[in-house]
Amino acid sequence: MIVPAQPPAVIARAHAARDRMPSSPIQHIVFIIQENRSFDDLFQGYPGANTVSSGLDHKGKVVPLQPVPLEAPYDILHDMTRFLLAYDGGKMDGFNREPAGDHHKSKFPQYGYVPGAETAPYFQLANQYVLNDDTFTSQLDGSFTAHQYLIAAQANDSVGFPSGGVWGCPTGIVTTLLPNHTIGPPQSACFGTLYPSSYPTLASELDAAGLTWRYYAPAPGTSGGLWSAYQAIDYIFNGPDWATNVISPQTQILTDPANGTLANVTWVVPDAADSDHAGTKSNTGPQWVASVVNAIGQSPFWDSTAIFVVWDDWGGWYDHVPPPQLDNDGLGIRVPLLCISPYAKTNYVSHVQLETASLLRFAEDTFGLAQMAAADTRATDAGSDCLNYSMKRRPFVRLRTKLAPSTFLRRRPSFAPPDDDG
Repeated sequence: MIVPAQPPAVIARAHAARDRMPSSPIQHIVFIIQENRSFDDLFQGYPGANTVSSGLDHKGKVVPLQPVPLEAPYDILHDMTRFLLAYDGGKMDGFNREPAGDHHKSKFPQYGYVPGAETAPYFQLANQYVLNDDTFTSQLDGSFTAHQYLIAAQANDSVGFPSGGVWGCPTGIVTTLLPNHTIGPPQSACFGTLYPSSYPTLASELDAAGLTWRYYAPAPGTSGGLWSAYQAIDYIFNGPDWATNVISPQTQILTDPANGTLANVTWVVPDAADSDHAGTKSNTGPQWVASVVNAIGQSPFWDSTAIFVVWDDWGGWYDHVPPPQLDNDGLGIRVPLLCISPYAKTNYVSHVQLETASLLRFAEDTFGLAQMAAADTRATDAGSDCLNYSMKRRPFVRLRTKLAPSTFLRRRPSFAPPDDDG
């Protein structure tokens, strides 16, 4: 790995952090990022979890949640404006005011849950490991800001979806969020031009500490390439890390661990077809996640790994738990979070309040790195109620899947844009 030149202050901070690094059996952390599902939508009825079978519309009418498969052909708008409608001052009764696309016969397309036949791999993971039912997104709106929070614990006050042809460098333009929850002036969606102090990321901290990272994502220009968050970081996109640590196609994660490659921190972003994103007309997301977990679990890295599966935003789907409002940008609507490790508790539902930045806080605490922004500073470590290092390390049990890994390795990438809310 080629490490870019570091300002002295960054090097000093990284060395100080490494000096206080706690002893941990976890040396590899994997973030598997899926798309656009609320907790009530994806884990409705899971034993011991906080879910409901009905919700309220903006007139106070009770609306039963109906089964809506992952391959349903419609998407729901889920930007900041729609968050404010759905949240409705904490009443969580405005979801029916979020516009949806071609929803056929459904009067309330936002009030749905994914049938158990499709979510079986997720329920299987929850049964074996840990499911947290109180995780909120650190941001209010959709995927661009969500994916920035997953690498930097902030989004530079961005809101909405970039214009200018790309979701990042060099030409992307994104609007800003003002303190009164209105849209502010546009700014470049290419952050961190004053490397890296103007926009630190977990990658820059790992580089400075001599730790490794990899970001597996579809190539820019393909559908899932929209979610390749480091394209919005100037010193990554225009530096050596882009060629060495941002890996396309993302399916290489299915073979790298068995071949002896797994970084200290790994992000895995799916193709749209495997993302759980509404409107993609595909239901292969749970099979994709199970295949990635199997690839790592059956590798030599299992004994030193913690895997987190998280959904980047709620996608417009109903959820009944009002998110605490901690700052101007969050928290957003509740999403699922799974924790998978040889040190994870068994068949355990955690009710500890977490947020997107809790994943970064776990990496920071594990490797002794400093916090980068307000969100990871306040966030509870995602492993705090999930992992027990005093327990006997348990062997990996392969997950049952309907699709072989070769299915994903052979598939051509999707090109239809999944996120057109902007």
